[in-house]
Amino acid sequence: MKIVFMGTPDFAIPSLKAVFNSKHQLLAVVTAPDKERGRGQKVTFTPVKQFAVEHNIPVYQPEKLKNNFTFIEQMKSLEPDLFVVVAFRILPKEIFEIPKYGSFNLHASLLPKYRGAAPIQWALINGETETGLTTFKLAEKVDTGNIYHQIKVPILPEDNFGTLHDRLSELGADVVMRTIGMIESGDYKLLPQDDALASPAPKITKEICKIDWNKSADEIHNLVRGLSPYPAAFFIYKDKVIKIYKTEVVTGMKLQPFEFHQTKKELIVGCGKNAICILELQQEGRKRMSAEEFLRGFSFRKENHEK
Repeated sequence: MKIVFMGTPDFAIPSLKAVFNSKHQLLAVVTAPDKERGRGQKVTFTPVKQFAVEHNIPVYQPEKLKNNFTFIEQMKSLEPDLFVVVAFRILPKEIFEIPKYGSFNLHASLLPKYRGAAPIQWALINGETETGLTTFKLAEKVDTGNIYHQIKVPILPEDNFGTLHDRLSELGADVVMRTIGMIESGDYKLLPQDDALASPAPKITKEICKIDWNKSADEIHNLVRGLSPYPAAFFIYKDKVIKIYKTEVVTGMKLQPFEFHQTKKELIVGCGKNAICILELQQEGRKRMSAEEFLRGFSFRKENHEK
């Protein structure tokens, strides 16, 4: 199969490696344009471009996709059999229909659950104990296409966004290769998604990351898991942003929401139901550290300083 791979972040790399190391012909990769980052405005590549450059794979980086006739002609000239899409932008119909066998996308949920930009985060935030990976044929409406292949993946109690992201990323490579094999052999049956079972996974915003201490300790614990290590759940204390990376639920302690209980080694905060023990945190302008390290130079007073 002649394949063009489309993707941008680290999540796509195991799948890209698998395609590159397979019997199939990887014609090119398509990824996001280079960005200027940091104080020196140094130009950086996406992880997908970095891999492509290191392995001498042709790279395309269109600024826009819709009505980009130059890019469309470039893709047609490659005469691809298949576009494999992993963590990329929304493809318009005039692009995803170019290959002989169309295009498929790898999505990090059990579709139709968690359609959208942040399926891994929302599965954790909502306290799910299971998620998965789905490959589906691209359609005009985002994340709605008919399903090729799907696997279930347990969410472990100790999982956070970082660990679950990495595990799904690695497992995704096998799902992608299995899907390519199904398409090549013609031995598959597309399964339509049931829109009635769909749930959203919208982009994570700063508002979502701010902790509401009136919520239960379980809800706050899951929010922390779903946003750790990035972008991280946070609260504001004396006008300073304090990010939280690791917590555990404490039962049987009577604290008001956002009331602190502090010892030399422990920091416990009251919630709407039960309490949260903060294990790792970071004040703006300082490094991430354990609660014990943090409390050596910081005292939380009981009154509410949040604004």
